[in-house]
Amino acid sequence: FKTNYRGELYIHASVTKIDKETRNRKELFDLLGNESFDFGMIICKCRLVDCIYMTDEYVDKMKKENYQEYICGEYQEGRYAWILDNIEPLETPIKAKGQLSIWNYEIDT
Repeated sequence: FKTNYRGELYIHASVTKIDKETRNRKELFDLLGNESFDFGMIICKCRLVDCIYMTDEYVDKMKKENYQEYICGEYQEGRYAWILDNIEPLETPIKAKGQLSIWNYEIDT
């Protein structure tokens, strides 16, 4: 989705697992190899520096020039690409109930 927000973000990996064969995601899982993935966790921090409307030309360029990134996302005309910088995996992922969109993380006490 489009956002005017720019700044620090933490990325959450959905608890919903994607079947390896669903929606031609085999290549995506091949990138992981034998590594496990922390579903239902906040896994990294980054900075959101831009939000770009995706045209057919943008999608084609990503597919040709950044194929690994392309297979990791949902690149389609009419969607928005978030441009991230300073991506740092967390040493210890944080268990959290995720939500759609941008949301505030609250520590349960």
